[in-house]
Amino acid sequence: MAAGSSAAGGQPLDGPELGRGGWAEVKINRCLADAGWNEPRHSVLADLRIAIAGDLHGAWDHSDHSLLAILKPDGLLVVGDLSDGHQRIPSLLRQLKLPVACVLGNHDTGKDSSGRTLQRQIEALGPLHCGWGLCQWPGLAVVGARPASAGGGFHLSQAALSAFGPVTLQQSVDRITTAALAADPDLPFVLLGHSGPTGLGSEATAPCGRDWKPPAMDWGDQDLALAIQQIRRHRPVPLVVFGHMHHALRRGQGERVSFCRDRAGTAYLNTACVPRHGSDAAGRDLRHFSWVEFSGQQLVHVSHRWYGLGGDLLYEERLFEVPEDARLDAPQLSLC
Repeated sequence: MAAGSSAAGGQPLDGPELGRGGWAEVKINRCLADAGWNEPRHSVLADLRIAIAGDLHGAWDHSDHSLLAILKPDGLLVVGDLSDGHQRIPSLLRQLKLPVACVLGNHDTGKDSSGRTLQRQIEALGPLHCGWGLCQWPGLAVVGARPASAGGGFHLSQAALSAFGPVTLQQSVDRITTAALAADPDLPFVLLGHSGPTGLGSEATAPCGRDWKPPAMDWGDQDLALAIQQIRRHRPVPLVVFGHMHHALRRGQGERVSFCRDRAGTAYLNTACVPRHGSDAAGRDLRHFSWVEFSGQQLVHVSHRWYGLGGDLLYEERLFEVPEDARLDAPQLSLC
């Protein structure tokens, strides 16, 4: 197996040899083998280490809690689609002994157009819910985008309308921007959405590209894109984290580009590796987290990782790294 990593959107390097099994293992094959997973390298020291759980779709249990207790990140971000409106996962997230910020996704409405299921999810999360709001920890400011988004520009589902009332595009932009401008300007800053913003490409393979039916198109959130523009007039936006658009494309079309940076230096990370629980050919149980690290306010590391239950980092796709001796002069890549 080759050591190293694949560049964002580049050709996969040699990945692990995977076994054949049930539905989860087949999808794990795709996430690992097709996306360029490799034996991990040691990461340089960072001031802030953040674990990110992509779309859960029910794949969250006490094994994740035990793993986080071993890894000891400085916080956890959750991009939504916890399940289909059930209370189990919000209750589990409240039990964690580390800072957590969560934005809810379209599946968290539970197909309940009355909005009651969505509202119960928000209440169950309590202070962990950051949709249209600010979660500020020691060392990090997280601002949530529009909750319960299904992408596709700007649209509120009937469940969202019932829970929140009518909200215009500009009102949503203003809510995100106001929360961002309330954040401590000296802290590293992350925007957290269920869907990513528009503007990252219209191909099916783009971070927010529509892949489930032709024609392929940009399926990001317009309000989030406009909010990013407004926020940048006042402060940098180093990182936008989201999910919704699963890494494995529909109809066997391959893998989605999950990371890029724009000319302004903002990084965009799609964390929706689904399912995030699986196993490899050796029968080892695996848990997926995306992982980011900051040095001061500078983003210095981004990767997708598969851990064993004992905390061993078994596979890693390294997407972005600023060498320690170059951290004050990070490259301004334009891949979006």
